[in-house]
Parts: sequence; structure tokens; C-alpha cells
Amino acid sequence: MKIGVVGTGYVGIVTGSCLADKGFDVLCFDVDEAKIAAYSKGKSVIYEPGLEDLIKRNLQEGRLNFTTDIRSFIEYAEVIFLCVGTPPLPDGSADLSQVETAVRNIAEYAPPNSYKIIVEKSTVPVGTHKRLQTITRLYNKSKTEFDFVVNSEFLREGSAIGDFLNPDRVVIGLETEKAKEIMLKIYSDFDTERVVVDPASAEIIKYASNSFLAMKISFINTVADLCEKTGADIGKVADGIGFDKRIGRAFLNAGIGYGGSCFPKDVKAFINVLDSQSVESSILKAVESFNRYRPNKIIKILEEELWILKDKDIAVWGLAFKPETDDIREAPSLNVVSSLIERGVNLKLYDPEAKNNFEKLFPESDKLKYATSPMEAIEDTEALIILTEWDEFKKVKPDDIFKAMKLPVVVDGRNVFAETDMIKKGFRYFPIGKGKVFDMMKKTV
Repeated sequence: MKIGVVGTGYVGIVTGSCLADKGFDVLCFDVDEAKIAAYSKGKSVIYEPGLEDLIKRNLQEGRLNFTTDIRSFIEYAEVIFLCVGTPPLPDGSADLSQVETAVRNIAEYAPPNSYKIIVEKSTVPVGTHKRLQTITRLYNKSKTEFDFVVNSEFLREGSAIGDFLNPDRVVIGLETEKAKEIMLKIYSDFDTERVVVDPASAEIIKYASNSFLAMKISFINTVADLCEKTGADIGKVADGIGFDKRIGRAFLNAGIGYGGSCFPKDVKAFINVLDSQSVESSILKAVESFNRYRPNKIIKILEEELWILKDKDIAVWGLAFKPETDDIREAPSLNVVSSLIERGVNLKLYDPEAKNNFEKLFPESDKLKYATSPMEAIEDTEALIILTEWDEFKKVKPDDIFKAMKLPVVVDGRNVFAETDMIKKGFRYFPIGKGKVFDMMKKTV
């Protein structure tokens, strides 16, 4: 079976590399010549643990190849996975232009009397499969037989390879027995539940899953704010909630909100889908609004503690939206850094992987510098903000932080450090959802 992958972003390159590792012959297509050139040499253009080794191994064994030639790609592939971007439009709906272009090309260039399965891997609104079927009818003149399958991805950046190879479930939405037989063959070596449904249900499953997890994050952050007001501990509260098997502990870590390429985009898109069908969407609108303003909490704490922020020296640890990725899309750091720049702060930023991506948006200046280590970032600063919970930060000794900083003010947006240790060492320490710590801070003002 010859598999094709359209698009070599996060989803596409992981999908292609992992399927090749499962023994399939995989050809990946992208219009970006620089990307294809890098991948063809075994170089990954994104940071994802283990990905570059996976690419190199399968290139060497001849199972993984790359091309920018759309015609030869379509002639080659029997099953074509669509892994192109579906970014948000101004109204929150998904921009499906890349999906439409990919399917139009497949329809136009498909060889006569062939059979192709087109697999929606990209996250798309319910009903997209019907529109794509219409496109193939309009643009295909070679009597190609097409089947459409919805095979939603549930990959987390930072653990994408493990998520693909050891998924919680594989969702497959299809309409024909022929497509079912082939798709189940592709996933026959995966030890997990295969959820075979109709295409519309599969499209909804992806949006609903991500929106529910986003709602869970916003909910626990709301509870964290209550904990701060009442002297409670969000960690203990989350544990108590999480032991309930109906709820579970995952996604109950309080912080400064979700980010990345999926949750913000998918929540907005799902709201748009619900509104278009006249289905009440206020619950998700509240989630989206709460998360959008969540990073402002960091600024509020700093202003209450340091009063005038102009010309203060402040360090930021963590720019990526989560650990083990260089992705800064919709990251809370974007909001926080922008707000601090507006207030005239002198910034020192550090992230082990996301610096290059962040610097494209925020180049160095007299007021903004990038550090090469956590300790360099905090030297002689008046506050430290932690926005990403990289393991590297957890290994830094509080004593060393205390000595390096001009003022021992730490706003920990990810609860990286143990609050009792930080307080004992003399820090003005502001974690998320730790009410007793905030009470102690008030008493020492």
C-alpha cells in the first residue's frame, strides 16, 4: 500500500514518519521547497522529541520520501492523508482554502480509472467531507473512484510520536466497506480501540474533544482563582476532583491558560459551527473569553507588587505554549510580553527551543534581550515570570535564583516550584491557586 501525505507541518510530518516506521511506503508532498529539501536530508524543521531520528531512520530504509511534484505524488499514492493547515478566519471559522486546493489537485491529476482514498487528517468543520466529494465530482474527468474518510488526529506537541503510535483511540469516519477494509488494515498493528463511525460524527468528535479539554482547563483556572481568595490549595482541590473516574486528573493543572495551534483555533471554529446551526454556544464563548484574558493575571500581580513597571528589569522563563515544543502559536507569552513592552519594561527572555520563533515577532532591542540560559536571564532582575514549565527550570536551585536577582519576586504561572521552599528562602512568590501563599504574602507587605 502506497501512502501519500499532503502537508509537512506538525501533523503531516509526524503522520508520514510514523506510518513509514510501521512499514508503509510513504511519500510526503509540500509546496514549500525549503521544507522538503530539509526533510529529504533528514533534518526536521520543527522541534519535536525523537522526530529527526525517526525521519532519518525511515529515509535510510527507503520507506519515507519527499516531493514538491504534485502530479507524481498523486499518481503514486493510493491513500492520501490531508494534513494541511486550517487556520482561523477573522470570524473564528476555519479557513479551508488549503484543504480545497489539495482535493482539487487530487481530482484534476488523478490517473484514469484509478481508486483513491482521501483522508481528512486536518481538523475541519462537520460537513466538510460532503463539500470535498462535490469538488472531486466537479474537477475529476478521468473516471477516478474516490472514497472520503475522516481520520481525526489527536497529537500533542511534545509527545506527538508516542501519541500517534500509542493512541487512546483511532477515529475513522467512512461510508463504504471498501474504505473500511483498507483503513482498518492501515491501523491493524495499533493496539487500541478503533472507533468506526460516519464521517459527520468523526468530524464532530475532533472539535468536541478539544473544546471539552479547553473547557476543563478554563474551569480549573476559575477554581484556582477562588482558591487564592479563600486560602485553599488548587493542587489538593484538583487531586480531589481528579480521583472521580467520571472526571479524571488530566488537564486539571492550574495556570495561565491554554495556547498552541489546536485549542484556541478549534474552540473558535466549533463556536462558529454551533452558531451556523443555531445551536447555543454560550458555554464555549465563556471558555474562549476567559482564556483570552487569562494572561492578564500575570500583569496584574506584577503591578500590585512592583507598582510602576516602566524601566523595571524583568525576566521571562518560557516562551513556547507548552514544554517540549518550539511552537509559540497562541502562547500566553505573546500576550504577556506585548503588555510588558507597552509598559516600558526592560525584558530578558529565555526559552530552550522557542527563541528563534519568538524573535521573529519580537526582535532584540534596547529594551528586549534574549538570554542563553535561565541564570543569565535573571541576573540583576526585579522580577521573574515563569510561563512554560520546562524541566530545565525545575532543576534550577531557588538559592541560586535568590542570589542572582535584584529583587526576589517570582510570578510562577505554571507552579514550577514548591511554594513552602520559596517562602522560607525569602521570595515574594506568586504561584497560581495557592491561597495560603497569597495570605502569607499579604501579611509580609
